[in-house]
Amino acid sequence: MPVTKGGAPQRLIVAITGATGAIYGVRLLQVLQRASNVETHLLISPAGVMNLQHELDMARADVEALADVVHNVRDIGATIASGSFRADAMIVAPCSMRTLAAIAHGLSDNLITRAADVTLKERRKLVLMVRETPLNLAHLRNMTAVTEMGGIVFPPVPGFYQKPQSIAELVDHTVGRVLDLVDLRDIGETLAPGWGGLNGGAED
Repeated sequence: MPVTKGGAPQRLIVAITGATGAIYGVRLLQVLQRASNVETHLLISPAGVMNLQHELDMARADVEALADVVHNVRDIGATIASGSFRADAMIVAPCSMRTLAAIAHGLSDNLITRAADVTLKERRKLVLMVRETPLNLAHLRNMTAVTEMGGIVFPPVPGFYQKPQSIAELVDHTVGRVLDLVDLRDIGETLAPGWGGLNGGAED
């Protein structure tokens, strides 16, 4: 188990759901697997498993091997279902509109949405990498509801100002920005260096 200098790892819940963009969740786990101060708790929905197979040719076991702890989405009695279990943040990468809607309305109908509900009620950071386009009014209202509850809606919109040369660089930049949001800036900045201005900070 990874340990920080203080003796306890930072616990991060990562959920992969059925929206396109499974690469974001996988890359997040790959980066965090190398971190000595982070303990990852992984959840994969049934539709998320399908996308992993279709988009990345990866089996569930391949992805689960990247995490420290794996939970079944039907196990409502798992540790992360309780606010008394100290998890520092949760990222849903990618987040389907179905999962967004369930979180927005507090349904807690599986362990992913229950863990998200716990994250919100305990005033911890929840980042939802929502994937859908175009957006209808229900999508927008659900995003507003989650934002009003303290969650962060983070669509994985690529940034081109770093002049990426590959899809992998686009993915890394987005993952780095998300890690920055959950207070893992030291890891995030290795993937997404801070903006230095158009002239690198130089003045005329």
